[in-house]
This record gives sequence, structure tokens and C-alpha cells, in this order.
Amino acid sequence: MTAQDDDVRLSDVPEPVLRGGGVLVEVLAAHLPAYTRAVVQGNRGGLPVPLTLGPSCVGRVIDVAPDVFHLEPGDIVLDTALLDAGGGDEVLVGWVGLGGSGAGSERTDRMRAVWRDGVFAEKALCAKETLVKLPGAESYPDPARLAFLPWLGIAAAGLHAAGPAAGRDVAVIGATGQLGGAAVLTALAEGAATVTAVGRNEDALGRLAALDPRVRTHRLTGDRATDAAGIGPVDVAVDTLGAAPSADATMAAYDSLRGRGTLVLVGGVRQDLAVPYGDLMHRRLTLRGSWMSDQRTVTTVWNLVRSGVLDLSAVELRTTGLDDPAAALGLAERTTGLGFVALVPGPA
Repeated sequence: MTAQDDDVRLSDVPEPVLRGGGVLVEVLAAHLPAYTRAVVQGNRGGLPVPLTLGPSCVGRVIDVAPDVFHLEPGDIVLDTALLDAGGGDEVLVGWVGLGGSGAGSERTDRMRAVWRDGVFAEKALCAKETLVKLPGAESYPDPARLAFLPWLGIAAAGLHAAGPAAGRDVAVIGATGQLGGAAVLTALAEGAATVTAVGRNEDALGRLAALDPRVRTHRLTGDRATDAAGIGPVDVAVDTLGAAPSADATMAAYDSLRGRGTLVLVGGVRQDLAVPYGDLMHRRLTLRGSWMSDQRTVTTVWNLVRSGVLDLSAVELRTTGLDDPAAALGLAERTTGLGFVALVPGPA
């Protein structure tokens, strides 16, 4: 993209040049989120154009700057896109999204100027802070499937915000979306007693129910009391909804909590929550926010995948190349739930 009102297009650009704090990566596969078209159209915030889009990928290290010590050529890495300067200043490289208040600052402007381009490319220059090494990934039989790891990491960070999932009843609100599907998979892998998948798409709910006997489902009705009864009681509710027109489903999740339960907000609901003070206090509930993931959580998720506890064969992988951006955006937009699109720079 060259301007805010520009469309995404395929372009030949100079190869990235290694510089201090950087790692040159061969992109093996990049996750193309379902809402990428909305990002391109400016519906998710401004982009630091001109830039190469792309929030995350799995790649092979080609070269490292002299001040990079934790990686070396040949390593397989996950680029999370999250560049954290401390003090709440965080940016997603090659994408929309700012940490802290989300309003940005002079500091985040400088961060986005220095580390601008993303990973929808054959090669990418990544900041060392955004990369997580994946030991043993060179032997993983289907590298494109590992492009789903960032979504799993975000889901796991939300779950971990509520404490260990093992032996607890967990609900995932918006489970029929990609992030919600990732949360269901992660909760199962981390030993949840039950996982209630909550959403509107009956077919997608059916596919989630087939994953494991511990999965139960609830199709949202739009009535808060009815939905709360259908969801709970649960110990943890993770809200992964997108830009929902109301907060009713989120508040139904709140109502479904047992005493001392936790509601974690991970998604993109653009509504204010009217949380009842006395109820929150007397039931000793916890309300947490969780944004993106950290390197430790990504490593935990990778170890779950590497050990076979979290089986990525449950995820429907679709691949696309760089040659037709419009078709790739359309494919991503039509793919949801336990499906995702990986952009593979080589033959798809």
C-alpha cells in the first residue's frame, strides 16, 4: 500500500537490507486474517503507509545483525509483529494496532517509522524483539500450518490471564471465529474440564463439538438471560467476539460466571460494558483485559503443538500465494472458525 485510500497490490520492491537490531527472514508462511480487507479499507485504524502489509509469519532466519545474539541463520522463528518499547508503548509492525491506551504517541510514531514493513513478502526484515525461536520446527511436516501459532498465542494469553485452565469450566464467546476457535483448541490442550463454545453459526459449532467430548455448545439467542443460562455456570469466560453491534453476549458471559470467576476480554467489541459494581464485588469476580501475547506464551503454545497435545490437523488450512492479492483477501474473508488462510510466498 502506498496511501491510506490505496488498495493492496503486488509490487516488486528492493530486498530488505540488514540493519542494527534486525533479523533478515525468509517467509515460509504468513497468516492472512479474515478481517484483512477491513484493515486495507481503513475500517480498523490508520496504517503507516507506504508499507508492506503483514502482521505475523513463520520464517527461516537468513542473517542477523551483529547485536542479535539469541538467533542464528537457519533457525525457524515466529514473528509476532509485537514491538514493545516498554512503558505501554507497543506497536504491531506492518499492521494496525497500538498498545497502551491505543491512542498512540510521538514514541509509537517513531517506532512505526523505523519498523514499518510487515511480512506479506518473500523476505522480511524483522525487529529482533518480535521474533520467537521455535526449536524443532525445522522437522515439523507442514510449516504453513504453523502460521496459526500467533492466533493460538493470543488465545492462550487470554486464558492464562484467568489462571490455569486445568480442571476448570471454560466458555469461549465468539468461538466460531478464528480467534475463538484457537481459544477452544488451547483450552482443551491445557486441560479444561469442559469448554463451552458460544456463537451463532450452527455448522461451526457442530465442528467444534466434534473435536472432543468435553466441548459443549450454545447458540446465541440475543436474549441475555437465556444466553447466560445456556453458557454457564463456568469458572472462566473468554470473550473473543469481533465488532459486535451490542455488548449483550459479553454481558451474558459475565452473568454466567460462578463466584470468583473471571471474564477475560480478548476480542474487538466496540461497546462499553455496564458492569454492576455490587455484583462484581459480592461475587468476587475478576474482569481482565488481554491484548496480543508475549514470547513465553508463544513458546508454551509451540511446546503444546510440538508434543502433539495441541493437534493442528484440527485446523482447516487454506493456502494462497502473492500473485493475486484481491483473490487472497476474498478467500480470507470467507474463511472463519477452525479454518485459516496462510499466505505462502512460494507455490501455494
